[in-house]
Amino acid sequence: MSSESQVSGQTGWRSAPDAPSLREVHGSIAVPSDAGFWRKLLAFAGPGYLVAVGYMDPGNWATDLAGGARYGYTLLSVILISNLMAILLQALAVRLGIGSGRDLAQACRDSYSRPTTFVLWVLCEIAIAACDLAEVIGAAIALNLLFGLPLIWGVCITALDVLVVLYLQNKGFRYVEALVVGLIIGIAACFAVELWLSRPSMAAVAAGFVPSPQILRDPQMLYIAVGILGATVMPHNLYLHSSIVQTRKYVDTQPSKLEAIRFASIDSSIALMSALFINAAILIVSAAVFHGSGNESVADISDAYKLLSPLLGAGAASTLFAVALLFAGQNATLTGTLAGQIVMEGFVNIRLRPWLRRLITRLVAIVPAVIVVIFYGERGAGSLLILSQVILSLQLPFAVFPLVSLTGNKSKMGAFVAPAWQRALAWVVAVIIAALNIWMLYQIFTG
Repeated sequence: MSSESQVSGQTGWRSAPDAPSLREVHGSIAVPSDAGFWRKLLAFAGPGYLVAVGYMDPGNWATDLAGGARYGYTLLSVILISNLMAILLQALAVRLGIGSGRDLAQACRDSYSRPTTFVLWVLCEIAIAACDLAEVIGAAIALNLLFGLPLIWGVCITALDVLVVLYLQNKGFRYVEALVVGLIIGIAACFAVELWLSRPSMAAVAAGFVPSPQILRDPQMLYIAVGILGATVMPHNLYLHSSIVQTRKYVDTQPSKLEAIRFASIDSSIALMSALFINAAILIVSAAVFHGSGNESVADISDAYKLLSPLLGAGAASTLFAVALLFAGQNATLTGTLAGQIVMEGFVNIRLRPWLRRLITRLVAIVPAVIVVIFYGERGAGSLLILSQVILSLQLPFAVFPLVSLTGNKSKMGAFVAPAWQRALAWVVAVIIAALNIWMLYQIFTG
């Protein structure tokens, strides 16, 4: 046990923190100790945006498009609530990473039995595979729409992100963050134009942010709603965030770490608001263009691409849609690769060379995606996008409950334990997520 852990009251861990995950970039970005508020906030800005891209990946597009086309603006409330849940949970991930010096996977391995840790690892790998499947297929669909590239080739091309991540990390982690932020700005710009072209009813949009009991009564609407929840609150993002906040080099003292938690939480909250704008924009555009126009059955990305220009009367509408999809898919594969590395290292302590770790992580996504495209084609790929998000939602409690439990444990977190109000809200969120999953499974199996 380190002296810092003793000072902060952390006595509940089995051992001192392991060597950090992503150790090649750990503590690589200096935080000026004597700077003002805005300069420090800028130093901490970055990890939140890497996390935010997981909240606007192609899986979100599939569920948001389906929700808007079928039910108009009703499910905007689900996007808002999901985003608020995400902000809370990512703040806990920040607290765990900075306060304990462990990412969530390492913390689980240091707290639970070996069988429990193994089960959590397998479930997390399934979640990452489902997420990567959505991202890879989404990027492949975008390449097909823009350039006519066959889906199978598009899937294989997405594997090149391994080289991009390796190159940028060798240059410095700030370059990875800069690329991600640049792609987010591109996505937001595309959808700002789409919103202007679709001219939605602002009164209807405002009403859509108010929760409706109809969501719980309608099994099909609940299925889409749980898919939106799964697409918004990503299990692997909790592991990712608890690791990449440690790329900042702050002083190893209690006041410095508490300050780091505050600034990193502000960073992730601001970044996740950009994800809220993009997810809401996708659903709003879908509702404004497809709902009530005889196109309520549109849930397929390719159909949306083909119909946007004719229905909006603007040739650029479909192109902007596909460009934003390509940016979203490629952005999410970058962070998915990092999350896979963190999970493998944290749960089972397997440390491989960076290029080999990333190659394995990409194969976990590429192989299933190739099989899906070969056997199911474009239509099957679209349906599987939504299914992948429901799978993610089903895996979510197995990441959320450990996170809430660990960050609320005084003996483990010491001075960095989550405050009472945050613990109370987090347990409510965890129970809601679990209850929604149980309700959805009941609806599915009872027909």
